Amino acid sequence: MVYLATTFWQKLEQWDQWLFTKINTDWQNIAFDHLMPFLRTSLNWAPLYLFLAVLVLLNFRQKGVWWSLLFLATVAMTDLVGNYVFKHGFERLRPCNDPDFYTQVRLLADHCGAGYSFISNHAANHFGMAAFFLASFRPIIGNWAWAGMAWAVSIAYAQVYVGVHYPLDVAGGALLGLLAGSFTGWVFNKRFPFKSAGTHTLS
Repeated sequence: MVYLATTFWQKLEQWDQWLFTKINTDWQNIAFDHLMPFLRTSLNWAPLYLFLAVLVLLNFRQKGVWWSLLFLATVAMTDLVGNYVFKHGFERLRPCNDPDFYTQVRLLADHCGAGYSFISNHAANHFGMAAFFLASFRPIIGNWAWAGMAWAVSIAYAQVYVGVHYPLDVAGGALLGLLAGSFTGWVFNKRFPFKSAGTHTLS
């Protein structure tokens, strides 16, 4: 049983490294070399977060306050669980820090990062935010709320493209984020739901 589990993990790791190499090296292009480092830098998205918070507070007042608090709670949940449960539980090295693999990595980030690799907190945080946004805003803006998911996917892909995470890291982070964001979105819709489309217009 132990042998089978070890063999399975080795095969999974080989597949993960193969896909990493495809995304990080084989599928590279000049446009992505400039775009992906920008996408994965959290500070670049600060104006968007600020705009969204102001928009929600101006339009929904007290419900907007609860929305903002649950939005922050989603990020805190994914960040803490990702860091203290998964990263310190698995202690997987980042591809750019792995002594047996780093020579195959094309690092586009300004630094590799000292933390562990599994899971990607970038992916967990952004999928959590996207899932919460989708659950809470879909009654108002309909399928446009799925744009948040496309945004989260692009940021998760960027983590692999720039060389700081493996595909399984971002997949695990995405799953954690989806669970956390869906839960906080459910709580919000249960207690403080926004009005459905046609009954409220964003200013």
